[in-house]
Amino acid sequence: MLSKYHWWRDAVIYQVYVRSFLDSTGDGVGDLAGVRAGLPYLKKLGVDGIWLSPFYPSPQHDHGYDVADYCDVDPLFGDLAEFDLLVAAARRLGIKVLLDIVPNHCSSEHPWFAEALAAEPGSAARARFHFADGQGSGGEEPPNNWHSMFGGPAWSRVTEADGRPGQWYLHMFAPEQPDWNWRNPEIGAEFDRVLRFWLDRGIDGFRIDVAAGLYKHPELPDSDDPEADARTRDSVNPLAWNQPEVHAVWRKWRSICEEYTARDGRERLLVGEVSVPTAREHALYVRDDELHQAFFFDLLSAPWEADAFRKVISEAMQDIAGTGSTVTWVLNNHDQVRTVTRYGEPAPEGSGLGPARARAAALLMLALPGAAYIYQGEELGLPEVVDLPDDVLTDPIFHRTGSRARIRDGCRVPLPWSGQASPFGFTSGVESAKPWLPQPEYFAEYATDRALADTRSFWHLYRDGLQLRDALPQLGEGTLRWLDSPPGVLAFVRGDGLVCAVNFGTAPTPAPVSGTPLLSSGPCPAGVLPGSTAAWWIGDGADL
Repeated sequence: MLSKYHWWRDAVIYQVYVRSFLDSTGDGVGDLAGVRAGLPYLKKLGVDGIWLSPFYPSPQHDHGYDVADYCDVDPLFGDLAEFDLLVAAARRLGIKVLLDIVPNHCSSEHPWFAEALAAEPGSAARARFHFADGQGSGGEEPPNNWHSMFGGPAWSRVTEADGRPGQWYLHMFAPEQPDWNWRNPEIGAEFDRVLRFWLDRGIDGFRIDVAAGLYKHPELPDSDDPEADARTRDSVNPLAWNQPEVHAVWRKWRSICEEYTARDGRERLLVGEVSVPTAREHALYVRDDELHQAFFFDLLSAPWEADAFRKVISEAMQDIAGTGSTVTWVLNNHDQVRTVTRYGEPAPEGSGLGPARARAAALLMLALPGAAYIYQGEELGLPEVVDLPDDVLTDPIFHRTGSRARIRDGCRVPLPWSGQASPFGFTSGVESAKPWLPQPEYFAEYATDRALADTRSFWHLYRDGLQLRDALPQLGEGTLRWLDSPPGVLAFVRGDGLVCAVNFGTAPTPAPVSGTPLLSSGPCPAGVLPGSTAAWWIGDGADL
């Protein structure tokens, strides 16, 4: 019997970056067995589900987002039997499991791409990708002027079977990640098979990588701003992203999920990585027959200013919630500078503004209507590791451009679990390898054992916020109403009298509700809202 309650509408999902969560084998790389061992920790934190980063067979040129086989587990992370144990353990604890699926591109070691390289121009094998003749008298120039998001041309030239330079293939990311040609019906049929493979193994849904991608302009014309994607590290080239045909894919995938739900009453979730210019365009992806949710990145990218936050929240509530979906809030992920560091800039080091603002932002996000996603380590208040040596960096952006700007290794350093020195409980064993990225000494201050023991820690703030969110009917799905507030302060009411207020400034202001707050991100005396602080109160709904 299908429940009328849709669990995903107000769920809090924890993003597990598998290689950096917990290593069970001592090789320095996190794995699926490590995730299984960490499930009780996540249950105690209070999340509703987990999203697993890619663990499929891959040469790891982009940490698993270059998939060589969509229906297996890379030995680096375990095997299918271990995956099944993880899903079963999560279900016993009431934790949903989402997989990260990568439909825009695959690995250059995928069997179909190897077949395409060996085939002739114009062949059926090449039609699965974007192969094209080059420009110039000898075809020595790329077919168009597009640039990869990771820097450099979005095209690479192949050597044909006879040894001569041949056609070019499109890759909007690294050369090791050729883009699928979704105008070829074989691709859609193959991904239908992939979805069913994992749904048959009992998962609860998918996070979809580059969900506004897949289709390219059919004529592959030159762009007016070919370096826009690389400059912004975002999918902004209108010829390569957000083509109208992509919506048919999400309608098909939604129908597959609903087919499974009709069998057993368990709703399967599709949540998309959708980066588009406006909330209104974003809303098109979450219509009632397409994706259930799509990450709303505008909150993540908003500067620490009350007016900016109010604007993006208002637009999301108007345009996205208006479709019947709920907004999917996010402050961080595996591609972004961690909130503690991001919100601390350009304040001087040691000011404490970064952690204070990150704590306040967490309470704000958890008070908003809809769903929320937490990136692993946010609940520990981990800062970005900004001083990794060049020789340990693994991000293909760095290796393609030589620049450290916007590289992603600093937010992917393995978690500290316990102890005073690396590996901080992340990996174990007498002969265990070093963590795949080095952990700084100061990670000792953020280890989970210390966080759990300190009631003032980020961890307890998140845990308390999640418990209240689960217990209070005013929180979760619903609407909000803005309250009048002083400059630099955001205040809104949820349901019958739950008030959330955030002071974006540094000087204290009068609180919008008298009395001691139910929960606050920092010390908050009755009647006062200190700077860089968020708080929740239960007020008299009739007076608000």
